[in-house]
Amino acid sequence: MTATTYELRGTVAWLTINRPEARNALNSEVREGLFAGARRFNHDDAAKVLVLTGAGDRAFCAGGDLKEMADTELRVPPLDFLPQFGRNIEVAKPTIAAVNGIAYAGGFLLAQNCDLCIASETATFAISEVKVGRGAPWAVPLSWLIPPRVAMQILLTGDPIDAARAYELGLVNDVVPAADLHEATQRLAERIAANAPLSVLAAKQTVRLVAENSLTRAYEEAERIWEPVYLSQDAQEGPAAFRDRRRPKWRGR
Repeated sequence: MTATTYELRGTVAWLTINRPEARNALNSEVREGLFAGARRFNHDDAAKVLVLTGAGDRAFCAGGDLKEMADTELRVPPLDFLPQFGRNIEVAKPTIAAVNGIAYAGGFLLAQNCDLCIASETATFAISEVKVGRGAPWAVPLSWLIPPRVAMQILLTGDPIDAARAYELGLVNDVVPAADLHEATQRLAERIAANAPLSVLAAKQTVRLVAENSLTRAYEEAERIWEPVYLSQDAQEGPAAFRDRRRPKWRGR
């Protein structure tokens, strides 16, 4: 049994952590598989959206494999210890976390770093590092995603929050019954994949501009990002399809 699986469902790639017996903990084989899956997605022209999830119904990912950490006496994890989308591996196309259970520590990291997050009603989220004496430098973006005082509470207590609370905070986009998680996530991914690809890629880049730049600079960067979209063939195809009452035929150029 492989530690991760990659499956293309139409235009949607599903990257699954496949260690349900260990709550999908991040041992070395899983980490290598996640890097390989992300690279495969980057080079897979047929895949427009990536969904990241965990096998089984108990855990999305419980975080690092503490037994392995103890055996290897892991100290400061290297930057490439685990894929962090947008930090140590670029993933230009959209990503969605389908959280089917606990998402703790490194599992929280994976969900946080995806562009969107759909959670089952049974999902719980925690940055549990303070309970085991470990660190969470990867949590820096959290106070951009949710209110800083809530981020502080999550980090200082290590206590989990349930899916409903995560939705209230804006940490997840939607909460669905566990039995509907895969179908709901697939539908969302397909709606994204059906849109003009150049516009989708530019939209993803635009969202984080204010977090990284002053407002004036963010506007300048946005103009630079979107100009090639305006000048593309797809920018003419969209209005033409509307005029002709037909579905657009996107070319990605």
